[in-house]
Amino acid sequence: MTGSGADDHRMSLIHPVIDPSTDHRAAAADASSSERADLLETLGAHRAFLRQTVEGVSDADAARRTTASELTLGGIIKHVTQTEAQWAAFIQQGPSAFPRWDDPTAFQHRLDHFTMMVGDTVDSVLAAYAQVATRTDALLVSLPSLDVRRPLPAAPWFPEGVTRSARRVFLHIVAETAQHAGHADIVREALDGTRTMG
Repeated sequence: MTGSGADDHRMSLIHPVIDPSTDHRAAAADASSSERADLLETLGAHRAFLRQTVEGVSDADAARRTTASELTLGGIIKHVTQTEAQWAAFIQQGPSAFPRWDDPTAFQHRLDHFTMMVGDTVDSVLAAYAQVATRTDALLVSLPSLDVRRPLPAAPWFPEGVTRSARRVFLHIVAETAQHAGHADIVREALDGTRTMG
């Protein structure tokens, strides 16, 4: 249940030994490869923490509120999946990857991604998360440069005229995953006393 193609992909990265006296471009490429490998490893670790929170959890319990928050285990994973997919699309497409912030239909769609809907199961949300993770990791490896920049979409919570680099977006995905893995850990502990993070 906790396996992911993203983990296999991360383990398959190769770090070539570069002689910096031969070609500074090769050394720069190696540094970029190391940075990407660090991002992949860190993101993979936090994804694993998040997936671990639903180990042995029934579909009904994945949809159950266990704290004062509206958050559920399945809802958290769905939200992280949708958020990661949208930010990865932003790297490729720019602000058009996001719906208009004042679109009520988009707002309801966002709420649905926080909720275990009819037909959602632990297996189905984990499978969707694995697919998104695989696509994100492939983008991180194949992107020509982490310095590529896109303008942020128009929204009250974003400064006007600001851009974000792919590097910063990947860091945001890491932070988002880590934050919600912590949320899920609390929800799981309130469910049955299991603590996934120590």
